[in-house]
Amino acid sequence: MNYLRTAILLAGLTALLMAIGYLIGGQSGLLIAFIVAAATNLFSYWNSDKMVLHMQQAHEVDERSAPELVQLVRELAQRAGIPMPRIYLMDNPQPNAFATGRNPANAAVAVTTGLTQMLSREEIAGVIAHELAHIKNHDTLTMTITATIAGAISMLAQFGMFFGGHRNSNSGLGTFGTLAMVILGPIAAMIVQMAISRTREYAADEIGARITGRPAGLASALLKISNAAHQIENEPAERNPAMAHLFIVNPLTHHVIDNLFSTHPSTENRVAALERLSVEMGQGGFGQRPARPDYPTRPTTSPWGSGGARGGSPWG
Repeated sequence: MNYLRTAILLAGLTALLMAIGYLIGGQSGLLIAFIVAAATNLFSYWNSDKMVLHMQQAHEVDERSAPELVQLVRELAQRAGIPMPRIYLMDNPQPNAFATGRNPANAAVAVTTGLTQMLSREEIAGVIAHELAHIKNHDTLTMTITATIAGAISMLAQFGMFFGGHRNSNSGLGTFGTLAMVILGPIAAMIVQMAISRTREYAADEIGARITGRPAGLASALLKISNAAHQIENEPAERNPAMAHLFIVNPLTHHVIDNLFSTHPSTENRVAALERLSVEMGQGGFGQRPARPDYPTRPTTSPWGSGGARGGSPWG
C-alpha cells in the first residue's frame, strides 16, 4: 500500500511540476519540466536519502565515535524487528531527528547534537523509536521523495520570476500566470506534504512508544524539542524548508513564511494521544506537564560518545 501511495504521490507531484513548467515556458517549459520530473523521480528513488543527509550536513557515526548512541539504536532496532539502520549525527544545536531511506534494508536515522545534549536517554530512546517506526512502516520513501520533488517544484516556480516576463501570449498564461505559479506552486507542494505527514506522525508516535514501552519518554521529548525549536534556529532546515516534514518536530522557527511549511500535528495533541496510550498500557497519565525550559542559544555540553547525555537503560 505504501508503494502505491508513493506512486500516486510521484504522479501528482510530477503533474504539478509539468504544469508549472508549462505556465512558465509554454510547450518548451512543459518539455523541460517533463525531463526534470523524470530525472528527479529516478534520482529520488535511488539517491534522495543521500541528498537529504548531505543538505542537513549529517555525518555517519559508528561505535567508536558515538558508542552509546549506536548501542541504543541497535537495541531499539532489535525491538522493532528491523535491520540496524545507518546512524548519522548533525552538528546542530536544535534538538531534532529524522529517518530516511527507500526501505528498512537501506535506511538511516539522523539526530542532532542538540538532541543528544538536551534530552535524557529515555527521551532519546523515544525519539529514535519514533523514527524506527517510520522505517518499519515504509514511510521514509514517501517522505524523502516528497522532500526532493517539493524542493524541485519550489525551485522551478521561482524561475518564473526571472523568465516569466520574456514570453509571448501564445506560450502560456503570461506574466500573471507565472507570478501566480511562483506563489501557488510551492504552496501546492506544501499541501501535499501536510496531507501525507500528519496521520503518519500519530502512527509513528504510537508504534515508537510501544517499542520502548514508555509513552511518557516520547511525550517529554516532544515537549522539549517543540519548545527548543522556537528558540534555537535550525539553519540547514531554514535553507531547505521543503524538508521540514522529515523531522520528528517541525524544525522551522515561528517566522511568518515558516507557518506555510507546518506539516506536523500540534505537540499538545500528540502528547494527549500518548497519554491515552499510557493509560491503555496501564502506566497512568502523565500528571503535571513540564514548564517551557529556557534554552541557551547553543548547548554547552558534548554529544554522546564525548561526555554528553547519559543514563541507564531507557526502559528501567
